[in-house]
Amino acid sequence: MEEGNIKKRKESQNGSTGHRMECQYKEKQPKATVLQKDVGLLSAICLIVGTMIGSGIFISPKSVLLYSGAVGPCLLIWAACGVLATLGALCYAELGTMITKSGGEYSYLSEAFGSHIAYLYSWTSVMVLKPSSFAIITLSFAEYASAPFYPGCTPPLLVTKCLSAAALFLIVTVNCLSVKLASYVQNFFTAAKLFIILVIVVAGMVMLAQGNTETFSNAFEGTSSSFGAIGLAFYNGLWAYDGWNQLNFITEELKNPFRNLPLAILIGIPLVSVCYVLVNVAYFSVMTSTELLLSPAVAVTFGDRVLHPLSWIIPLFVVFSTFGSANGSCFTAGRLAYVSGREGHMVKILSYISLKRYTPAPALILNGMLAIFYIIPADINTLINYFSFAQWVFYGLTALALIVMRFTRKELHRPVKVPIVIAGLMVVVSCYLVLAPIIEKPELEYLYCTIFIFSGLLLYYPFVHRKVNWARKLMRPITMHLQLLMEVVPPEKTE
Repeated sequence: MEEGNIKKRKESQNGSTGHRMECQYKEKQPKATVLQKDVGLLSAICLIVGTMIGSGIFISPKSVLLYSGAVGPCLLIWAACGVLATLGALCYAELGTMITKSGGEYSYLSEAFGSHIAYLYSWTSVMVLKPSSFAIITLSFAEYASAPFYPGCTPPLLVTKCLSAAALFLIVTVNCLSVKLASYVQNFFTAAKLFIILVIVVAGMVMLAQGNTETFSNAFEGTSSSFGAIGLAFYNGLWAYDGWNQLNFITEELKNPFRNLPLAILIGIPLVSVCYVLVNVAYFSVMTSTELLLSPAVAVTFGDRVLHPLSWIIPLFVVFSTFGSANGSCFTAGRLAYVSGREGHMVKILSYISLKRYTPAPALILNGMLAIFYIIPADINTLINYFSFAQWVFYGLTALALIVMRFTRKELHRPVKVPIVIAGLMVVVSCYLVLAPIIEKPELEYLYCTIFIFSGLLLYYPFVHRKVNWARKLMRPITMHLQLLMEVVPPEKTE
């Protein structure tokens, strides 16, 4: 009888040991070498909000007011930019849930128009748009971070550029180390920037309640009637909203993209729009139009007048805000270069991912290196205008892609379906934003930008279309040495 009990006990112990070993084996099984689905709904919202609210709301208020001519149209343009960003993002929600590939516009243009247009987009974005955007944001970060050390004067250019380069290096390192670490950094800085926006808005409301409404009387006096000037006002306003499409670059890393992609868009972008309009109302409750235009840093001037003993918190949180925005920009830019490399439109090494950390390290490093190159010319406003011109060409083409695929790819499942009129409106608005400044003030820079975009075809034909042998022979040893140096491998194919 006792022997039977002992035998049963041993069997049950062996069974539980076997189950425990099986669980441990499952835990120890290596993950597939692909980018992991680590981004949840909260991180997705923080990525959108955190990338949109960067330096724009602290730099662009002056430019929007300058080109619109008065307080009334300035506030209307800020609100209209929010509506446009929301409509554009709804189009991207349909595209992102229909084509669940990372890479944003690149994947959609490829499906709708073929590889030529997609290649031109990846060529322009990987080489110019993404790294120049990254550079612009870190330069803004450096200007605000160095300002307290140079009271009453502008920080030396060398200091600003070195600080900007240091920020680039730190952000690229964080993103190469871990997707989760980059997400935590993004979430923290998004919370910080929402806090400072709340402080500015509440302070502005208190000032209005005390009767500081002089700036709002005759709000439409002096409104600009110039076709091109309004276009430039929209440019600068939309620069502050740029980032509404960022989530589509990381679709493959989203948990449950069919639910979380549209939901994050519908929560994040209206939240940013409301914040922006209220922040501008707060600025005008303290400054007249002339004072706002003369202010070297609008948010800091606001802080000095309203939060005097604690005015130092404004530049501190602006530094946090720009750093968080730069982190979001880097996070998504790496995914575009990664997908382009995977599809054969960029060098293969860019599609490799870290064996230990599951991050697209080569793509992130390339983006950082190009951004350091773009730091050298330091005129932020010129960079903004070029950036907007080229970017809106591709936004318009992506909205057109949605219309085209309604007829050519009817079989594709569309969990989110927006009225086709919205996509049509985005195409018209994009054409206006591209053409208005050129018609108003033709400059050779726009021609250079266009030549650069199409110059990509000179590389496309031999290296992508023909796949010339000598280039492949040349790249093979370079790829192998870089692979060993960075400990990266090609992504595994997963069904």
